Amino acid sequence: MARSRTLVLVLAGGAGGRLGLLTRDRAKPAVPFAGSHRLIDFPLSNARNSGVDDVWVAQQHDPASLTHHLSNGRPWDLDRTGGGLRIIQPALGEDVRSGFHQGTADALWRTGPLIRQADPEVLVVVSSDAVYALDYEELAADHAASGAAVTIVTTRVDPDDAGRYGVVQAEDGRVLDYAYKPEDPQGDLVANEVFAFSPTRVLDEMDRIAEERDPDDGLDDLGDDLLPRLVADGLARERRLESYWRDVGTVESYWQAHQDLLADPPPIDLDDPAWPIASRGDGARLPARLGPSAHVVRSMVGAGAVVDGRVTGSVLGPRSRVDDGAEVVDSVLLPGVHVRSGARVVRSVLDDGVVVGRDARVGGPEAVTLVGGAAELAAGSTVAAGEQHPPEDED
Repeated sequence: MARSRTLVLVLAGGAGGRLGLLTRDRAKPAVPFAGSHRLIDFPLSNARNSGVDDVWVAQQHDPASLTHHLSNGRPWDLDRTGGGLRIIQPALGEDVRSGFHQGTADALWRTGPLIRQADPEVLVVVSSDAVYALDYEELAADHAASGAAVTIVTTRVDPDDAGRYGVVQAEDGRVLDYAYKPEDPQGDLVANEVFAFSPTRVLDEMDRIAEERDPDDGLDDLGDDLLPRLVADGLARERRLESYWRDVGTVESYWQAHQDLLADPPPIDLDDPAWPIASRGDGARLPARLGPSAHVVRSMVGAGAVVDGRVTGSVLGPRSRVDDGAEVVDSVLLPGVHVRSGARVVRSVLDDGVVVGRDARVGGPEAVTLVGGAAELAAGSTVAAGEQHPPEDED
């Protein structure tokens, strides 16, 4: 079978500040998800399942945490001689495109010369902070046949949340208007950060934008200049994603995505034989162990976890532990979390290695609580609902 001429560029360099302590010591795409995966597994698995074998990952913020997980692309069948996985890092030099990215458009523009050398027919540019399944090759084929410069993949979101995205007005597949993060969004149809571009046309337009700006200022995000120009020129079309999609770029949405997985049936099956979401394993582990006093309901329990207490509506990461007499409700425990006897954790996200002391109280039903930084909460202590502990400005 002939190789695809589709190139997938995963923009994985953002700092992920809206995830608070979860991205203090790791790149946003490296944040654990669902007890067995990381966020970057979704675009990489989509590429693999689509039959795309050229995937570039543009890194920047805390790249070591992500490079370790990528494993040369082997989990996604991208460790190959021709094509495969390529990691793009910021570079210093005399060229005007050297230096750090200052937004998604800036990352694409700085990678432009490499993309021109690769000469793909279609360039699919995706973010790495959403949970979804999508056939990138099908998207690329539709785009190539359309004659457009860009195909914007769209989805509907809660109208109260639409202002966080690029809001799209479309009719019969044509994009009529695009407003980037508007204060007063006109509708709930948004760009979900998956784009198919005609490379030469779009890179030429980005070069024109760069000539109009001070190179030291960068090109900001795709929604600032590039997409509005393409829409205004009638060069943008829409591809609607009707299946599950959730942005997990905030603590609240990250927590909600885990709650979605606990539905029966879940809106997305990470182990679907027809579209598996692959990941790098961290070595063989024993199965989870449920002790004689364990009571687990509507939950997911990762490998190597030990549960002797009560767990309801929660996702427990590998090697996590809930002691006898402890209770975890509607929460997400990342790898290695230990909830000691008598403690109660409600509607919370606990980062790697957090220890909740005996009889401590974390969270409540009013808002999502985040505990990170390998914190050890003292016996009998309390972290109120909606708090972040420790505060971000403290070590």
